[in-house]
Amino acid sequence: MEQSKKMVNRFVARRHLLLAVGVGVLSAGCAKNAPQDIFQPEGKNARLIDGIQRELFYISAVVGLIVFAAVGYAVWKFKDRGQEIPEQTHGNPKLEILLTILPAIILAVVAVPSVAAVFELDKKDNDCVINVTGQQWWWEYDYVQGSTCGGVEITKSIVTTSELVIPADTDVLLRITSRDVIHSYWIPRLNGKRDAVPGRLHTLRMQADQPGIYTGQCTEFCGLSHARMRQAAVALTTADFQTWVTNQTADYVAPAAGSLAAVGEGTFQAQCSKCHQINDLFTADGTPVLAAPDLYVVSGAAPNLSKLMTRTAIAGWTFDLISAECRDKLWNAAPEDFGALYLKGVTPECFDEATLRTWLRNSPAMKPMYADPAKLAATGGKTRGMPNLNLTEDQIDELVAYLTERK
Repeated sequence: MEQSKKMVNRFVARRHLLLAVGVGVLSAGCAKNAPQDIFQPEGKNARLIDGIQRELFYISAVVGLIVFAAVGYAVWKFKDRGQEIPEQTHGNPKLEILLTILPAIILAVVAVPSVAAVFELDKKDNDCVINVTGQQWWWEYDYVQGSTCGGVEITKSIVTTSELVIPADTDVLLRITSRDVIHSYWIPRLNGKRDAVPGRLHTLRMQADQPGIYTGQCTEFCGLSHARMRQAAVALTTADFQTWVTNQTADYVAPAAGSLAAVGEGTFQAQCSKCHQINDLFTADGTPVLAAPDLYVVSGAAPNLSKLMTRTAIAGWTFDLISAECRDKLWNAAPEDFGALYLKGVTPECFDEATLRTWLRNSPAMKPMYADPAKLAATGGKTRGMPNLNLTEDQIDELVAYLTERK
């Protein structure tokens, strides 16, 4: 008897635990202002998906309630109470036919708008084209020269990382691929997922209703730092987007002679320029400094650092370049105030210098990668992600001084 009571108590305790976990998960999924909430669309493509998924969820809920009710009734009605086994029959043909036709009708009701939405989402009727390339473990954005985005012409190629900057209320066409393994691009408030596959080009329409930051995540397991391969779409007004484009295509400004940043320019050329490109950078004798990441990195690319301090995060948009206070202020800014705040870039009062220093000191310690020298033979000596460069503290000081001027 005592043993039975213990078993019952354990069962009740486990049931309460499962109930608590279920409520917690449900509450987390329904939390307001969740950055990646699929039920808070903020673009016409996401709203189209949301309308279909809600319809499907409602239908599924009704069907589920009916099934649970029928199962519950059968369990209660025909519970074994010691009665004789009832007469065995072949079945109920009318009921079987009904239960075959009804699901077919439900699927047809769901299929028609779903297929129509697939064709609508696959349209390519826009002039703003951006190439998106996934690699371990970050996203590269290449704005196609000659494209027109929200009335702003891209007269010079722009290559940036982590933050996709687009004009608000404008259709943008992303052409997505990968340089190494399969990734998956997903910004849930703006559209659904699209795989980034080596050797293939997949398109995805993107549109945001108003200025702001819309976050996303790689959703295809792609290696050690898959969970730290994030991305963001930054929507700006047309005027602010024009300002951003002008800034991104502005000429390189060399640091003042004799400054710590000038020393850092040399340190960058010696330590970082093998993989990282800074546009219009030249050596003292006038030779262009051109990165060759294909010789050192498995994916064959590394982030372009030309305008590093116009971005809010680094390393696959994983680590903030701005303080938590400034980050919250930017994220919660009203649409009419967002652009001016974002275009300031990383200001001295908002700069999270400690994070950048820690990254330069030992990046694999912050973000698991494939930089173990003992394992490089399998990749021909190439690394996955950024290796530890074993920089001295003086070199880190010089690089920080130099990089903070890249805006």
